[in-house]
Amino acid sequence: MKSTERHKLKENELAQTVARTREVIEQRRKEVTMIAIAAIAAAVLVGGFFTWRASRDGKAQALLATALAVAEAPVFTPPPPAPGSPPPVQPPGSFRTERERLEASIAPLQRAADAYPNTEAGITARYRLAATLAELGRFAEAEQRFQEVIQKAGQKNIYHHTARLGAGEAQLAQGKGDAAVETFKQIAADANSSLPVDGVLMQLGRAALAAGKKDEATRAYTRVVDEFPQSLYAAEAKGKLAEIKKA
Repeated sequence: MKSTERHKLKENELAQTVARTREVIEQRRKEVTMIAIAAIAAAVLVGGFFTWRASRDGKAQALLATALAVAEAPVFTPPPPAPGSPPPVQPPGSFRTERERLEASIAPLQRAADAYPNTEAGITARYRLAATLAELGRFAEAEQRFQEVIQKAGQKNIYHHTARLGAGEAQLAQGKGDAAVETFKQIAADANSSLPVDGVLMQLGRAALAAGKKDEATRAYTRVVDEFPQSLYAAEAKGKLAEIKKA
């Protein structure tokens, strides 16, 4: 092969190599561009999500704060007016009785609970609402609100466990002894519960006695005495056992 032909052949090979390189670079540039666009879009979505969540949580906290301002407002009963004097003025933002304050807090707590039900603030509002209803003697409503808290709060959330206790107490107050016994038994047997077992066992014993289940009550109080001898409830549990034996 002549040197001229070899030279042309090398030029053709070089041109083909350059062309292929350009094709690869162009293809890779499109891929890189698409990846960059996807990354930017993902960043925008993630940033938008966190911005939205922060905004939602802020609004939920604001509603809760408004409700708690009512639920924790001062109670002040003005003294009787002196003869011939005008009645004392009720201080702004206060209530004459505890019951008035409880009743006034229901509506704002309900709004805070319903507006953002799955946020921490919404769950807190719903728990406070349930406790308020229980204090007012509206036990059926309280039980329902406690059950809602149990469903919405994760098992690592303290309200999940305290709401279970509240539901059992509301059941007991309604005369639903069997249901209350079952609720307290489940709490006492739950290894993940953050509630003190000795206190739950005392509630179980009380519910069992109310339901006419003396054997169940005896087992609960005996566990307190045997498993928690240093408990503040130990002396009370011994007294309950003595009462059961006399009955």
